[in-house]
Amino acid sequence: MAERVFLKRAYEAPAKSDGTRVLVDRLWPRGISKEALKADHWLKEVAPSTELRKWFDHDPEKWAEMKKRYKAELGKGAQKEALGALKALAKEGPLTLVYGAKDERYNQAVVLKELLTGKAD
Repeated sequence: MAERVFLKRAYEAPAKSDGTRVLVDRLWPRGISKEALKADHWLKEVAPSTELRKWFDHDPEKWAEMKKRYKAELGKGAQKEALGALKALAKEGPLTLVYGAKDERYNQAVVLKELLTGKAD
């Protein structure tokens, strides 16, 4: 499954090789239309809580703690269910996790890919 889970910024052009495209942000990416994004699903529930997102504020120094807190969130309630839905989609074929963050290294999609593939990049 590892080679079938991809990450792509919302502002990058979709490709046929993306397979199923899932937006994994709680908020819709600024300045992009639904037509341009071409997401097959929008799983807001799999995104970090508003509190965690605001606390993290894309600060690389908080990354290790953010990952720990986010993984804890993903083990409960609606976030756990949404992660289960992502896992099911990953088993069906290529899956691209679409996110709006500018930082390609420190964002929730990276954590989700690690959880889906069982390994860190």
